[in-house]
Amino acid sequence: MKTHINIQSCFAAAALSVMLFTASCKKEFLNVPPQAQQPAIQFWKTSEDALKGVNAIYAQLRSWNSVAFNAIVIESTGSDEADKGSTPTDATFFNLYDNFTVTSTQGSLQDFWTGQYQNINLCNQVLDNVPNIEMDANLKERYLAEAKFIRAYSYFRLVRAYGNVVLRLHVPKDATEYNMPQSTKEEVYAQIEKDLTEAAAVLPTTYGAAELGRATKGAALGMMAKAAMYQQKWDQVLSLTNQVMGLGYDLFPDFEKGFRTQNENNVESLFEIQCELLPGNSAASNSQYSQVQGVAGVAGGGWGFNTPSEVLANAFETGDPRRDATIIFKGETTPQGDVIPNTVPNERYNQKSYVPFGMRVSGFNEGAQQNIRVLRFADILLMNAEAANELGNPTLAKTSLNRVRKRARGTNAAILPDVTTSDKAALKEAIWHERQVELAMESDRYFDVIRQGRALQVFGPKGWKANKNEVWPIPSTEIDQSGGLLKQNPGYN
Repeated sequence: MKTHINIQSCFAAAALSVMLFTASCKKEFLNVPPQAQQPAIQFWKTSEDALKGVNAIYAQLRSWNSVAFNAIVIESTGSDEADKGSTPTDATFFNLYDNFTVTSTQGSLQDFWTGQYQNINLCNQVLDNVPNIEMDANLKERYLAEAKFIRAYSYFRLVRAYGNVVLRLHVPKDATEYNMPQSTKEEVYAQIEKDLTEAAAVLPTTYGAAELGRATKGAALGMMAKAAMYQQKWDQVLSLTNQVMGLGYDLFPDFEKGFRTQNENNVESLFEIQCELLPGNSAASNSQYSQVQGVAGVAGGGWGFNTPSEVLANAFETGDPRRDATIIFKGETTPQGDVIPNTVPNERYNQKSYVPFGMRVSGFNEGAQQNIRVLRFADILLMNAEAANELGNPTLAKTSLNRVRKRARGTNAAILPDVTTSDKAALKEAIWHERQVELAMESDRYFDVIRQGRALQVFGPKGWKANKNEVWPIPSTEIDQSGGLLKQNPGYN
């Protein structure tokens, strides 16, 4: 039974003028009809209002635009680890991302952009309004830190995907503040670092069971390390990951079981998007992350999109248990006993997003209860290894790298031997390969390969072009609405 109820059992949505927030996890509040929505002018008065505002941010993270189709095509489809999935005629727009022919008018570009700015808007509402509430000072600072963390996370997703984006740090006060120019990638990353630095200074290392899933110091430091890695600030990456490694995180002993619902928010998790299936409240049980990736053609499965590719299946070393823990193969029986018939339309499915079919509840999305792993300790170790290698410390690099490999092989000493080379180039290749197989299907591979400078080599056969496809196009609607203030990325029209 999950106990992290204050976040993932609370459903909320917000706009600038009308907001519905969760007061707590009481069923009677969750079932309030739409007529009870509170005008914004009556809000931001009490500590309870501040809690509702922060909970709304967490609830929005699991929205369709942030975790389903639009996130998948932007953050996964272009990579070599994932295929479109489903049937050839279903959602054919995926192919535009897979072969890099997408133009600025394609709808998912707009929807993913909108989803991140919806997250940012909710964060800005908290950051603009909560400072004026008379309440416990320490709790106030924590709420502000949580909002800064999630704002930084959303901007990280935006800057990886689009490059220069609008850096909006406050709720617009009037019409003159709506149309803003883009900031450079460097300016966006600087704001990400500022938000995460301030968040890490305030956020606790852990929470009690009732608040499990909220942003922590480790999450802020880990996300800052990831942002620094994309800027090749290796000194920062090493320092930040070393700090995280001293906070009590560890690798969950069983790789496959670490992704199952009963093991959410485990010792390996720095941050997860909290999802829950609430009986009698399908509106609050709204995550479709697992549904869109679930096994197609079977009851309780899903839609079958974003399927692991043959390239990924072949990337694992012989005997690596992570292959079967990452990929559900046609014709297999899962560790939880679900038989995958040979009649399903795809050869492979994402096992990390898999929820056993028997957990499906009629009237709810398949897998609505599956949390979304955003940042794991294995990623921290591999960032630490990469930074150490770049800075000329192969001993530390191998120690962190081999810690990940040791967990993967378990007690089978015959597979996945430790990496022993101290050659910088060879060790870099080993670390990159480990990232590919350890973090497969977790929305990292596409951007990893680009930041490593290998995209033309790896994605070129799919149509990827240098000096263009490092980022996706800015949505044309945004440019049109700005009156041309926003500029399109090079190579797109």
